[in-house]
Amino acid sequence: MRPLARPRRRTLLAASAAAPALLGSSPAAAPAAAAGMPDAATVAREVRAEFLHSWEGYKRAAWGYDEVRPVSGGHNDFFAPGHTFGLSIVEALDTLWLMELDEEVRLSADWIEQHFDPAPDARVQVFEAVIRLVGGLLAGYLCTGRPALLDRCRQLADRLLPAFTRSPTGLPYRYVNLRTGAVEGRTSPLAEIGTNILEFGTLSRLTRDARYQDAAKRAYRAVIDRRSSLGLLGTTLDVESGRWTDTTSCAPNPPVDSFLEYLWAGGELLGDAELSAWYRMVTDAVLKHQLDRYGCHWFAQVDYATGARRDRQLSELGSFYAGLLGKGGDLQLARDHYTCWTGLLDLYGVLPEVLDYETGKVRSARNDLRPEYVNSSFDLWRLTGEDGFRQSAYRYFRGLRANLRVPGGYTVAEDVTASPMRLGDLTPGYWFAENPKYLYLMFAAAPRFDYRSGLLSTEGKLLRGAVRTG
Repeated sequence: MRPLARPRRRTLLAASAAAPALLGSSPAAAPAAAAGMPDAATVAREVRAEFLHSWEGYKRAAWGYDEVRPVSGGHNDFFAPGHTFGLSIVEALDTLWLMELDEEVRLSADWIEQHFDPAPDARVQVFEAVIRLVGGLLAGYLCTGRPALLDRCRQLADRLLPAFTRSPTGLPYRYVNLRTGAVEGRTSPLAEIGTNILEFGTLSRLTRDARYQDAAKRAYRAVIDRRSSLGLLGTTLDVESGRWTDTTSCAPNPPVDSFLEYLWAGGELLGDAELSAWYRMVTDAVLKHQLDRYGCHWFAQVDYATGARRDRQLSELGSFYAGLLGKGGDLQLARDHYTCWTGLLDLYGVLPEVLDYETGKVRSARNDLRPEYVNSSFDLWRLTGEDGFRQSAYRYFRGLRANLRVPGGYTVAEDVTASPMRLGDLTPGYWFAENPKYLYLMFAAAPRFDYRSGLLSTEGKLLRGAVRTG
């Protein structure tokens, strides 16, 4: 399939909240926006086929390894050189189950039971291990009911706990050696400190062992207690002293993004009113001091103590925020913010990683197969039932398929502003957990997903709403 044509200029203009106007002048964007969309069942089959295309590419070239390099046919160790956790297998497990690919579910669960080692002599990043491995094993267990998956999950979580329990403040260290328990990395961003209460809370409920949820809640409380008089939070903390090392309030951008997401989702999943109250308090502060009507509804980066503006950068990772705002009760603002991101999608075809919304300059032209935009599409479609969110999600899907599909699967792009796009050589493990899953659930009427109560983690893991029969 031919790549989408590239726009001739990169100036970002206003996107009307009343009508999804395009950002800038893009000859490719108007046809993409106006093109007809097939019926939902057809789109679901297309998405499932593309997921299988990438899954078969992983199986051929990198089965049992963390990630595939689909262009060269190689593989990548994500957590530690020379160590594999079969990351893509763990990431894919509940997606395979939701798509009713039961033979692939069996093969994947068998591999985990036979080969997954929760205690290698390897230093791993706690945040990534929690959302990807702990979350993936939990979702796999909740979908399949295979007890060994929960056993592996608990063994791994026990190896991660020293990052929390050895900290004098309760703020977790960034890294832990899974065999020795040695911890390091005393400066940590908020997303890495706070994105664990869904996984640890679920594990505590399943095992009736409160240690995991208690550790996660203590870390959250330690951050909230350090908010400024404006109610804003900084970006990074010293986990030993408890002092801020970066006092920029950069939410909803990384590396704070999912800290906010888990405040709302933790309150929802665990019925924790305190988490819900913290979400509302921090969100109100962000909306008061960071909301920036600069053509669009964007969010500036400000000093957490004074509210003074520091930057107008936006990251694709922050595009999840439209969905979170909607779920958190700010639906009109959610629609407006989503419209802004949709304008960027129609301008570029595939979203770049980082832009400056004041100057229009692309600060990073990469695309790392991020799922955040379509995550918001899914969330807002579930909230409203409006087909416009499906239509924009389908345009997102078409952009990926036209530009980032290769014979070995799907790959990241090094430059989405080049024509044709300059490609990299990696399928991140989260691809198998997120992008196709959100799209499939939007169009498939999936019988194994409870559309009323289903709740997915920041890594797209199904932690509530698996419908098991028989």
